[in-house]
Amino acid sequence: MPELPEVETIARGLNKRVRGDVIDSVWLGSHREPLKSPAQEIAAALTRTRIAQVRRVGKHIVFDLEPRRSRNGKGSRQWIVHLGMTGRMLVASPKDEVPKHTHAIVSLASGRELRFVDPRRFGRLSVVSQPSFVGPGTEPLTVEADDFAKLFRGRKTPIKAALLNQRLLHGVGNIYADESLFRAGIRPLRQAGRLKRVELERLRAALQEVLQEAIRSGGSSVSDYVDAEGREGFFQLQHNVYLRTGLPCLVCKTPIKRIALGGRGTHFCPKCQK
Repeated sequence: MPELPEVETIARGLNKRVRGDVIDSVWLGSHREPLKSPAQEIAAALTRTRIAQVRRVGKHIVFDLEPRRSRNGKGSRQWIVHLGMTGRMLVASPKDEVPKHTHAIVSLASGRELRFVDPRRFGRLSVVSQPSFVGPGTEPLTVEADDFAKLFRGRKTPIKAALLNQRLLHGVGNIYADESLFRAGIRPLRQAGRLKRVELERLRAALQEVLQEAIRSGGSSVSDYVDAEGREGFFQLQHNVYLRTGLPCLVCKTPIKRIALGGRGTHFCPKCQK
C-alpha cells in the first residue's frame, strides 16, 4: 500500500501537471467497490470545475476543486482519492491504451486525462464539501515533540502497532514504521506507553528524517507503486531492515529478523534495537 512518501510524491506530481486545468467530463466504471460516494454525485461534483490544487492529507490525495466561473470559492468541493493497496493515479493522453482495471477517467480541457487504475479495488473515490476533509490523525511531518509524546501516553499496544494507527499519525505504514524504529534503536514490540521521553523524541526525529528522505527519493517501489508519470521510486535501495530478513544488518552485521505483529510483517535488528 502506498504510504505517506509515495502519496506525497504522486500528489506533488499531479499538482505540477494538472493544477489550473478544468474538468470537462467524468467516466466511472461499473464496479461499486472504489466508489465511496455515489457515481452520479462524483461526476456532478467534478464536471466543469477547475483544479485549484492537488495535495496530500495522510494517505489521501486531495483535489481542491472550484466552480469554473466562481470568484469567491462558493460551491467548492474536494475530490478525495485513496489508492488502497494497488491504486494508481496517472496523467495520460486519450490516445494511450486504457489499462485493464481502470475505474475512472477524468477528461481535462487541456486534452489530457486523469486515470484511476486499481487491480484489487481496495482504493476509494469520494467527494466532500470544501474544506471538510482533514484526515484521521496527526500529520507526522509537522508534529511537535510534546504532541508526539502525548499520542502514545498510556498506550499498552506495541509501538509498531501504535505507529500504524492512522487515528494517531496518518500516513505512516509498514515500511516507514520499520525503518524509523531501526534508526531510533527501538524494538517494535516495546509497549508504546512505556517509552521514555528521550526515546520518543529520538523516534519522532527518525520518523521525520526517514519520511523526508523517502519523499526526496520518490518513495519506495517494492510492489506496484509508480508516481503520476508511471516512474518508480528509489528509497527501497536505502532500506535498512524492511524486506531484508536474514541479511546482515548494515550497522552490526547481525541477521535481520522478521516477526508477525498484528498480521503485518515486521523487520528489525535484534542487536541495534533495544
